[in-house]
Amino acid sequence: MAAVSELTTMAFKSYQNKAEGLVKDYLISGPFIPYSSVLCGLLACKVVYDLTQLISTFNLKSYNGLTKLQRIEWNNRGISTVHAIFISAMALYYVFWSDFFSDQRLDGLPIFRNSPHSTFALGVSVGYFLADLGTILWLYPSLGGMEYVIHHCLSGISVAYSMFSGEGQLYTYMVLISEVTTPEINMRWFLDMAGMKRSKAYLINGVVIFFAWLIARILLFVYIFNQVYLHYDQVIQMHLMGYLLVVLVPSALGILNLMWFTKIARGLKKTLVKMQ
Repeated sequence: MAAVSELTTMAFKSYQNKAEGLVKDYLISGPFIPYSSVLCGLLACKVVYDLTQLISTFNLKSYNGLTKLQRIEWNNRGISTVHAIFISAMALYYVFWSDFFSDQRLDGLPIFRNSPHSTFALGVSVGYFLADLGTILWLYPSLGGMEYVIHHCLSGISVAYSMFSGEGQLYTYMVLISEVTTPEINMRWFLDMAGMKRSKAYLINGVVIFFAWLIARILLFVYIFNQVYLHYDQVIQMHLMGYLLVVLVPSALGILNLMWFTKIARGLKKTLVKMQ
């Protein structure tokens, strides 16, 4: 029995060493990071979709009463919520908590800084945008109109460029902080589907959306534009494609954010009036 146990342990260690070698040689090896990270993002979307479907089926009565299309959207919003939590946490870390992009460091200009970990996180986000855009187009316009297509195309292209080129990752992460508003938007939809549109939870969530959107998608973009202005001498050194993405994409997304913020403010006002 001891010999069998020892052989089992040796076999396990052998497989473990092979797995670690695979990760080091391919998944987090420089040339393969963009491709492996996008693949991981796509696979993660599939796993989260299935888990959302499984958990909701057995634990939420309201889920089973939804139409097929509504269940697809429910599961899809589960994916976007998980992605938003992941990428906004990474973005907040790199922009405000880490000194990786700090001007105080002497290892090159912040506009050109990148690392295997920062690149991998962006690749996971690209995988999400591809999966979500594919679902939106497949069921268009049931899951969102043209503004959602434009938003995902602009976001996906800019994140992908930053991932592959290594340029402008700081500004890409700044924009991705705005994903902190996604869980609240999804919660609003979940509460609506659960028949809780007149509940206090729905009202509180609406107020949270208003202030989160104001901070993360209005004031944050003012901060981004200010940072681009202050570091324009670095931005102008980027390749033309990167320069255009840094200047134009936040501007286009900023306009969309203002449009949506107007709708959010009107919706919150109507909800408050009905609650009186």
